[in-house]
Amino acid sequence: MRLFFRLAIGLAVLCGLVVYGYWSQQRPATHYLSDLRVHVAVNQGVPGEKGNLLGIQPQLLANDFQNLERLHRKLAAYLSQARSAGLLNPRTVAVLPEHIGTWLMIAGEKPEVYEAPTFEEAMQWLAAGNPLGYLKAATESRPALTADTQLRLKAAQMAQDYQSVFGGLAKEYAITLVAGSIILPDPRVEGGQLRAGEGALFNVSVVFGSDGQPIGQPQRQLRADTSYQPWVSSVAGSGIQALDTPAGRLGVLIGRDSWNPANLRELEQQHTELLAVPAFIPEPNRWAVTRPPDAPQDATNEAEAWRSSLTGRYAGAAICVFSRGTLWDIGSDGHSFVTQAGQTSKDTAAGGAPQGRQHHTAALFNLWL
Repeated sequence: MRLFFRLAIGLAVLCGLVVYGYWSQQRPATHYLSDLRVHVAVNQGVPGEKGNLLGIQPQLLANDFQNLERLHRKLAAYLSQARSAGLLNPRTVAVLPEHIGTWLMIAGEKPEVYEAPTFEEAMQWLAAGNPLGYLKAATESRPALTADTQLRLKAAQMAQDYQSVFGGLAKEYAITLVAGSIILPDPRVEGGQLRAGEGALFNVSVVFGSDGQPIGQPQRQLRADTSYQPWVSSVAGSGIQALDTPAGRLGVLIGRDSWNPANLRELEQQHTELLAVPAFIPEPNRWAVTRPPDAPQDATNEAEAWRSSLTGRYAGAAICVFSRGTLWDIGSDGHSFVTQAGQTSKDTAAGGAPQGRQHHTAALFNLWL
């Protein structure tokens, strides 16, 4: 009798594992109506031969990352509308927000990931749908740091998808594209391909040329944001690079790296003419209220911290781009803006957008050079 029960229990466990293995491999597509509208919030200067800096502030939801086709469709819609408005040319440098590539961690997952009410629950479904990969990633992660494991889970595929989507868009629209940022382990460009390594995690941005290929190496965030310092590494010493683009020499500072005057001085020493700042604020209603502890001394809130960090401190043309939308229970905040010769542009609603709404929807921020 004992033998019978043991066999029955073993058979039940085996059946359960088979069913779970089959379930974990299923990736049924779900229907989703995406809002592809975008308006021109700022269009400063006069069109000329020098080109332009174009900030693309997308409206993003978790479902936009279900597959690469959906993400491409949304971003291509924004770029197509920019082209229709006369804002794209061979010297255009377009800029996307911080972490737009990081969310590729959820591409190709089960519907439960996108339908989850909270980020925590979504990550539980992510782990459940990738049991073997999650166990492997856990062995390479820092102890007790779940976010580290989640980002290593599909790092190699994320790097490939990042280049496929954003390099593809740069080539399709014949522009230079600062592809926001992505968190990867020890990322590098080898043989024209972005690859993930096996070392520490870094928040990086890659610039793609009009041929779809990376320009230079990934620009690492020099000082990781306080919200993810436990599992994302900062760069020891200086790691700023200046990249040659059709519009001029370009520097990229990710997020709060732009708050450090020493970084701006180094860019000027490298004779950069353009500065792109992909940014992200993961909480709503912080822009005009909260003062971060590491904000510049003359800033009384988040808005002043971002704007004053560039206004009067960088002599070239600069653009700071945030994202909008809600991913699960993660909100967003931040008002994208452009500066030139140390002066910040005034926001001008255009393209049919009601005054005051330009920072809460998908928008384009353009600066003619």
